[in-house]
Amino acid sequence: MPAASSETGWIVGGVVAAVVVPALAIGLSMPFWLACIIGVAAGGGAVAALAPREAFPLLDASGVARGKVTFARELLTEAAPQAARLDQAAAQIRDRKVVECVRHMAVIARRIFAAIEKDPLRLDRVRRFLTYYLPRAAEIAQAYGELERTTVPDLQRLTATRELIERLDSAFTRYATNLEDADLDKLDIEMKLLKSSLDEDLGPAASRPPALDSAHGTNQDKSEGRG
Repeated sequence: MPAASSETGWIVGGVVAAVVVPALAIGLSMPFWLACIIGVAAGGGAVAALAPREAFPLLDASGVARGKVTFARELLTEAAPQAARLDQAAAQIRDRKVVECVRHMAVIARRIFAAIEKDPLRLDRVRRFLTYYLPRAAEIAQAYGELERTTVPDLQRLTATRELIERLDSAFTRYATNLEDADLDKLDIEMKLLKSSLDEDLGPAASRPPALDSAHGTNQDKSEGRG
């Protein structure tokens, strides 16, 4: 549900206060000053509840510099409607294979939105995707649906547009993979740091004979000695 505008919030808050004050003062015989305090608090609560909320709230909790967060929010806010356009285009397209590609692109786009919201530092990896490929994909998908609905469809143009949509779908998948690779790169770095710490505390793994094997060998030597 979209957030109400700030003007609407203040109007609703004023109406709430105007209703609460006389209801308490007259209906419940509450002191007027106390009714005013409660009415103002109720109106303020309504204003706060209806206040517009910024898109992608997880960006604020990312711990990244404010400038980067603001830039990421701007790009994501502009890109989000394009994913909705893909959904709308898919609902109008008849070719099942093309529908699957368009819907898959919408899913990939929202997956990338979520990844950037979680970690805005990865924005540079998908900036071209957000500002170029995604809006162009929405336009091409809508154009394909319009071509299908023409009185005499141009089969050659339909084929060329279908091939372009399939290539765009592959590009979307590649961008999503690039973000996943970034996560794997972080994992590799963390594993190297952890291994280095373990080697400092316990010694290199290759130079340490397994304790179980040593115990097993000692027991075996004793058994052979008794034999």
